[in-house]
Amino acid sequence: MSTFPDHLDVEAVRADFPILTRTMRNGNPLVYLDSGATSQKPVQVLDAERSFYERHNGAAHRGAHLLSEEGTEIYEGARAKVAAFIGADVGEVVFTKNATEAINLVAYTMKASAGDEILITEMEHHANLVPWQQLCERTGATLRWLNVTPDGRLDLDHLDAMITGRTKLVAVTHQSNVTGTIPPVAEIARAAHDKGALVLADAAQSVPHQPVDVAALGVDFLAFSAHKMLAPYGIGVLFGRADLLEAMPPFLTGGSMIEVVRMEGSTFLPPPQRFEPGVPAVAEAAGLGAAVDYLSGLGMSAVAAHEESLTAHALDALREINGVRILGPDTTKDRGGAVAFEVEGVHPHDVGQVLDELGIAVRTGHHCAWPLHRALGVQASTRATFYVYNTHAEVDALADGIRYAQRFFGARQ
Repeated sequence: MSTFPDHLDVEAVRADFPILTRTMRNGNPLVYLDSGATSQKPVQVLDAERSFYERHNGAAHRGAHLLSEEGTEIYEGARAKVAAFIGADVGEVVFTKNATEAINLVAYTMKASAGDEILITEMEHHANLVPWQQLCERTGATLRWLNVTPDGRLDLDHLDAMITGRTKLVAVTHQSNVTGTIPPVAEIARAAHDKGALVLADAAQSVPHQPVDVAALGVDFLAFSAHKMLAPYGIGVLFGRADLLEAMPPFLTGGSMIEVVRMEGSTFLPPPQRFEPGVPAVAEAAGLGAAVDYLSGLGMSAVAAHEESLTAHALDALREINGVRILGPDTTKDRGGAVAFEVEGVHPHDVGQVLDELGIAVRTGHHCAWPLHRALGVQASTRATFYVYNTHAEVDALADGIRYAQRFFGARQ
């Protein structure tokens, strides 16, 4: 496949995704604009997962035979690839089930008590909100949050006042899954560290779409899911600073993560194995390793530039449609490839259903970000999200589909 450092050969990329050739309802071609929910998978990832099962299927870290050794090499090789991809050390990469489990791992192993504070934001996905609510309920800590501005950005005017000597941790998304807003995480991290607080970034919507370096961000923890970055379901990543992981107790316990077990008690392996009980998900890790190779081959700067071009096109196209309100920033500055909108007089579910009849797959609802929708004055929205395989023609198809939905429901002539 031909790649260029600052440009994607989109047609060559699309050829790697078999699902893009299928037809949908009414014989329409698939226009997949829901990568924020889950990405499609290239043949390179599918082949890596299939190859493991066909040629190397053995329980990693569980046997002395060749298949087990190969499984271990594949699993640990994927860890090394992920670490290099985000600028971390290998021992700082913990494999989890997904980003949600990664965040819960931190929330359930963190020591907190009455008087401590957890600071989050109003734009968080429920996965980076509910675990902190639960932590506060268990421990008596106080949950505080930063609000959003009317254009969907974080209101940072009171950041210094919101982070106090009682703040235990600041949890913030690296990119909103609704508005695409990219908060200044590095700035927030500096402010938090100045007050002695830790920082966790939810990077489920950023790692697949832009260059991410944990050292440059200055975060202590970072979580993301493989299935949103061309890889399989069932595996995710928690980056944690080595010294913090070393001090954390296990989250889940069982086999593979133990050092010595006696009837009277057990001791546990060092990180990352301490947090990976049970037989490792090697096939999924093989797919994740292949996805990292694929994205690295494209170049993450090129991926980000392609998505910025698509997002700019979508913002322009939707802005021209009377009765459509775009949620969040109206430019691509500090904004990723998620465009949520409401259509006057048409419920988001109806918009989504009409688009589906045209073969266009989008997300409808509150997108697991109910407080953000309330802050923006809506109960639900329709959302299009872009990735490496999307084209400008598909953006035009989305705009045409919205106009058709307006006519279908009599919202516009």
